[in-house]
Amino acid sequence: MLFMVTAILIYNFYPITAVMIILLALLNDLPILTIAKDNTWLSPTPVRWDMRKVLTIASVLGVLSVAETFLLLIIARNHSHLSIDQLQTIIFLKLAVAGHLTLFVARTRNSFLVGPYPAPILLFAIISTQIIAALIAGFGWFVTPTSWEYIGLIWAYCLFWVFIDDGLKLLVYRHLEYRIQRHSRFLGQLKGSLHS
Repeated sequence: MLFMVTAILIYNFYPITAVMIILLALLNDLPILTIAKDNTWLSPTPVRWDMRKVLTIASVLGVLSVAETFLLLIIARNHSHLSIDQLQTIIFLKLAVAGHLTLFVARTRNSFLVGPYPAPILLFAIISTQIIAALIAGFGWFVTPTSWEYIGLIWAYCLFWVFIDDGLKLLVYRHLEYRIQRHSRFLGQLKGSLHS
């Protein structure tokens, strides 16, 4: 939503159409439904959510996603001879691809390249919806078609950024854990000096 509003204010056009929003919602449904069956690390004890961590990671990934999409819009608008409709298709495909790749980044505290790996059903859901999104963009089903070359470039762009997203997530987690350890040490020292 932040991306949409910013693009409308700066470029005075809608970066995706209402039909594209509906298509994105439909394409997101299948992977979201399969998240419940995902393989992930399980705690032996009940988990107490640290909402500060959850919201910090979500905010970092969200802001980075908006920046990535806006950068793509700037590059495509200024360095290609695409029509507005083709730009909208490219942004639609980027949102579909990057949104699902973000699931791989966000599903674990570790790098998405190490286990536990996604459940086959989640992997199947994401791959199948990505194929459908590429076919929608390539053949122009409900959208203006774009070239397969651009589809490949969008995929390369999103794959490049997923590694940056993952690396930044790891850095933020490391920073948050360090703050907690430092805070615990300080409280331990304070408690020790009060009881002395």
